[in-house]
Amino acid sequence: MKTHPSIPTATYRLQFNKDFTIEMACALVPYLKELGISHFYLSPIFKATPGSTHGYDINDHNQLNPEVTTREEYARFAREVTEAGMGIIVDFVPNHMGIAEAANTWWMDVLENGPSSQHALFFDIDWQPLKRELENKVLLPILGDQYGRVLEKGELKLVFSDGVFTVHYYSTVLPVEPVSTRKILQAALRSVREGAAAEAILEMESILTALDHLPARTETEAGKVAERAREGTIIKRRLRTLCEGFPKVCEAIEQATEQIQAPGDEHAYDEFDKLLNAQNYRLSFWRVAGEEINYRRFFDINGLAAIRMERGEVFEAAHRLIFELIKNNEVHGLRIDHVDGLYHPRRYLAKLQSRYAETLGLSGVTNGLYLLVEKILGNDEHLRADWPVHGTTGYEFANQALAVLIDRDAQPVLTAAYRDYVDAPPRFHELVYQSKLVVMRTTMASEVNVLGAMLNRLSETNRWYRDFTLNLCTAAVRELIACFPVYRTYITPDAAPSEDDWKVISRAIDLARRRNPTLDRTVFEFLHDVLLPKAEDLHPVDEVARLEFVMKFQQCSGPIMAKGVEDTAFYNFNRLIALNEVGGEPGIFGGSLKTFHGQNEARLAEFPHCMTATSTHDTKRSEDVRMRIAALSELPEEWARLVAQWTEANAAHEQKVDGETAPSRAEQYLLYQTILGAWPFELMPGASEEYDYESLVKRLQAYMEKAIHEAKVKSSWIEPNQAWDEAARDFTAAILKREPGNAFLESFVPFAQKTAQLGMVNSLAETVLKCTVPGVPDFYQGNEIWDLSLVDPDNRRPVDYDLRRRLLASLKNAPPAELMARWPDGRVKLLVTQRLLQLRGEQPALFAKGSYTPVEAVGEFGECVIAFTREWEAQKLLVIVPRFSSRVGFPPLGDKWRDTAVEAAGAWRELFTGAQLGGENVRIAEALASLPVAVLVSQGEPK
Repeated sequence: MKTHPSIPTATYRLQFNKDFTIEMACALVPYLKELGISHFYLSPIFKATPGSTHGYDINDHNQLNPEVTTREEYARFAREVTEAGMGIIVDFVPNHMGIAEAANTWWMDVLENGPSSQHALFFDIDWQPLKRELENKVLLPILGDQYGRVLEKGELKLVFSDGVFTVHYYSTVLPVEPVSTRKILQAALRSVREGAAAEAILEMESILTALDHLPARTETEAGKVAERAREGTIIKRRLRTLCEGFPKVCEAIEQATEQIQAPGDEHAYDEFDKLLNAQNYRLSFWRVAGEEINYRRFFDINGLAAIRMERGEVFEAAHRLIFELIKNNEVHGLRIDHVDGLYHPRRYLAKLQSRYAETLGLSGVTNGLYLLVEKILGNDEHLRADWPVHGTTGYEFANQALAVLIDRDAQPVLTAAYRDYVDAPPRFHELVYQSKLVVMRTTMASEVNVLGAMLNRLSETNRWYRDFTLNLCTAAVRELIACFPVYRTYITPDAAPSEDDWKVISRAIDLARRRNPTLDRTVFEFLHDVLLPKAEDLHPVDEVARLEFVMKFQQCSGPIMAKGVEDTAFYNFNRLIALNEVGGEPGIFGGSLKTFHGQNEARLAEFPHCMTATSTHDTKRSEDVRMRIAALSELPEEWARLVAQWTEANAAHEQKVDGETAPSRAEQYLLYQTILGAWPFELMPGASEEYDYESLVKRLQAYMEKAIHEAKVKSSWIEPNQAWDEAARDFTAAILKREPGNAFLESFVPFAQKTAQLGMVNSLAETVLKCTVPGVPDFYQGNEIWDLSLVDPDNRRPVDYDLRRRLLASLKNAPPAELMARWPDGRVKLLVTQRLLQLRGEQPALFAKGSYTPVEAVGEFGECVIAFTREWEAQKLLVIVPRFSSRVGFPPLGDKWRDTAVEAAGAWRELFTGAQLGGENVRIAEALASLPVAVLVSQGEPK
């Protein structure tokens, strides 16, 4: 059996669901092997909510998702992968679980038994919230209307079946606290006393006695918890056996169950209401969640409950299967989802590494598991050096590559065009601040309220601070998070705060204080001392409570940042939407070549095996869409003129909604860029292939609906403005209508072709950079050729692998010049990808350890060249890619480069064309004679 490489040379991300399974992935082994991929990179494969399209709503970490694979199918897949000399990286979700379905047995146990559940401490639940009615209960905001209306419309049903009581709300099935059914069983007993066998009556009486002696649902002592679990299971079993043996008893229980929910007079639902109020959960209208939910969620998603992975029993319970797969050589690396949601990320990651070494019997090995974290780094933020990981999943590289390919000289023109087009466009940092406040006052208000209450309780423990009110404490927390420049800090109970954490918190508190001159400044001083206590603090607070607040604060700041920035601000700041990418900074327009080289050098020094990703399941738009939109920085004047022209041409399709023009100018500005990025090659002038135009229109309509709802200005998910949504749908369809005289399309299509050409050059440059700079290149499914997908769920559409196999086979006899001439078919990108990945597989040390040295280009178009060398022992590469290619001309090949050259003496072989070059320097005209990118291999190196 062949062994897999421990460190990937290239990864390929696959998204699994019922329509794309492990068995289908198994068929891709030969194709991805030939492409040059070393590791399959799998979305979560564990049992998720039925019908899940992404797999992040895991119900059981210790079962494989039956919609995706069986244990036998997965073992066969892993065997074929490893026999091909490849490896498997799995996306693992330690922060939360899906709770929308009864399949999550841990959550169902909590709902049935409350604080006395064996799994009560598995979830991050506040059993003593501010609202007294929620004491020892879990708020379940699942109802489509007010509770009383839902109850009296008969939408809630109590069902008795197979010895078990359950509450049904449409497809949702909830458990029932055993003691709460006592009245129903007593009523059933009364009705059968005369007709049932004495044995049955005695058994019913015994079951009722057992219910009387069941430990209370508030018992948390370990022995009582175990007793309640044991006796509760026995009671259900006895009740089921009783019903099976005595049908009349079963009928009586069913009749009593029906009676308490039968419609009748105005008091008909009183008994059912009492039973529901006796549960360990409180059913409520879904709108209540934002303010009152008392379990920590993944972001603001009610159906994803956070788990307490910091607890040893939770870690052990959640990791049995994944380490079994690792032991069986069926998993070779892990991607850790949402690491910022964890209580103590470093400790969790260290535990994974320790358990990996223990599982495989690797004595003395500390970081043997290839381990990546999904971590969004802020501007100038670095991944913590003391984390035992190989890096992040590479979101930051996508933004770094984009920045160096954007022409910063266009900023004044594009900023002016945006300002002229959109009435009072926001400043990005102000928009982020306001967006985070919106999130904290609506969908995530409960998280801030919890923190405010915790801070208030802390203030009460010291006479210097006790006069702070609950409202003041909550306001201070809200303002501090709104001013936070990163997703979170990493203060831990076992170490002093780092210098980075001191800087982040101090800067955020200073900014919050300046923004809020009317708030008592001493509350910010108090908050600073709570988060960063001084050794000589004269007014200390309770240390246990202080640490509890700090750790909870850190788990909340990240989700609020994500919802405020990625899912709000990014849909409102539309100057150049290519910049609106996960981890991006749209307020910063492009970056310098010096900065880009510095980032690559830092990656090599810090995390050389970090992923370099350009498209992921989380990106707002695919890499090729992004690269097209980036090309607007090379055509700023033409873009500004055309947008004004399109506005006039399409004005007739606007509507008035509540006295305002719909869609708004900001939304139209977003729409035009989106259409430009997603416009299919099949609709370009001269194309002959058929294309489903109606599907394009529907995709763009769906995108705009999502964008408008995420922006939360004219409509939202919580409060949809149907008239506005419909106006945006109609506008999109109308401007795209293919009919004679459509002035918009007449001018748009030629411009789309021009940006597609420039975008193609950008995409090839980005692909080469991704595969040659320090790091491990990651390819999102299907993106080895052109892919023009938008944000999810658009980027989860099926991938045509038959097409990709045919294109890959056709490369063997196709001259690079021919591929360039026919670039819209995607083969030129496929060629570049395959050749580079094969080279990475042949020379892994060069890319994993090789030095990175920037090379300056000189001549007329020197600024339009990105060049550097990679060198390890006798192996050496010279990488040359273009930027700002509109200055050179399309296609940017050969003599168009004139005298531009890089100083790189020696004899070279060009990787894609086989051309031989040599001398004191390399002329760009020779290196880019057939393709707009070049990778030169020093002669004499392995081929």
